[in-house]
Amino acid sequence: MTMLLLFAAVLALVLIDVPIAVSLGIVAVVAMLASHGVETLPNVAVVTYNGATNFPLLAIPLFILAGAIMNASGISRRLIAFASSLFGWIRGGLAQVSIGASLFFAEISGSAVADVAALGSILIPGMTSKGYPKAYAAASMSSAATLAVIIPPSIPMILYAVMAETSVVQLFVAGIVPGLIGAAGLMGVAYFLARRYDLPREAAFSLAVVWSTFKNALWAFLLPVIILGGIFGGVVTATEGAALAVIAALAIGLLIYRELDLRQLRTAVIDGGVQTAIVMLLVATSALLGTYLSEIQAPQHLARMVADFTSNKWLVLALLNVLFLFLGMFLHSAAAIILVVPIVMPLVRSVGIDPVHFGLIVTINLGIGQQTPPVASVLMVASSIAKASVWEVTKVNVWYIAILVVVLMLVTYVPVTGMGLVNLFYR
Repeated sequence: MTMLLLFAAVLALVLIDVPIAVSLGIVAVVAMLASHGVETLPNVAVVTYNGATNFPLLAIPLFILAGAIMNASGISRRLIAFASSLFGWIRGGLAQVSIGASLFFAEISGSAVADVAALGSILIPGMTSKGYPKAYAAASMSSAATLAVIIPPSIPMILYAVMAETSVVQLFVAGIVPGLIGAAGLMGVAYFLARRYDLPREAAFSLAVVWSTFKNALWAFLLPVIILGGIFGGVVTATEGAALAVIAALAIGLLIYRELDLRQLRTAVIDGGVQTAIVMLLVATSALLGTYLSEIQAPQHLARMVADFTSNKWLVLALLNVLFLFLGMFLHSAAAIILVVPIVMPLVRSVGIDPVHFGLIVTINLGIGQQTPPVASVLMVASSIAKASVWEVTKVNVWYIAILVVVLMLVTYVPVTGMGLVNLFYR
């Protein structure tokens, strides 16, 4: 009952436009005062500081900064050109390009919002200028950006790994196959809709153009090799890999492509700082609420309550899928992970669910949430770029969301889809 009251209070504050991080902090402090009195207040600063200074979380601002630098240094434009040479010959080629480019960019940025902002600002106007319906252009780019939270490196996966105290590297590996399946499914839907709208092909396939654009983007392709190769090879941690990504992006932008100047670098640093501040404030204030819930043993009570209802892990997974799909409609993915994962982990472990398997399920759920109103952070950015109604875009986007739901069901009930590579390399 206490948990329901706390969640209701947070949602009520969010619905009246109080920022999520502030809502979490207010509810946590009020609950602590009501339960333990004013003597608990000195602990507030300590708990919030400790909550935001976990070493793996340092990867988040570094990946955000690396993505901002890459967007400012022409890397995204080169990736688009290469994707266009590969997929432009298919009907509705620019929609295929948006998915292909997102597949490459996802291996660098780790953020769906960064993906849609970087690539969508180029591809969505390009599609609409060639007669593509605005809703189709925005929906294609928006759903393609979701690949950034499934394919490594993924910022939501880093957050989950910290909250669930599990391996971020194994989570990264688990996302590879589902991400590729999702990309193939999205391309299939894009082709189906392109035939429906009678959209043109962009250009005939040419190996010479593929080779030319590949050479032009060669340095950009080295970034995921550096980041993921180092992480998967055990040479660096995810945090150190993020730092390498920043250094490599700076070197490529300043010394090789020479398209990154100090003004653009300053803008990239500011953008990265703003995005980081939002996430880290969420982490800090949610630590307060998490501490209070731990003190009243709310996670353990939840685990016992569900265990009394069922001990079947597949049914538990179905219930948790519904929970996270619902939360994803109303909460930022970081907030949902930080707020709910520590509460449900005792339940997850008690029924024998692998924490890495569950982390992949949570990540895909919240990726779908970024596409479903009312919050739909990624969908909102794509619709804004396209200057299209969110609801008109959503009518097209339901076809893409259906593919993401199919991937979610595969990952949930055919665990080898995500866990096959993890079991092969790490167990």
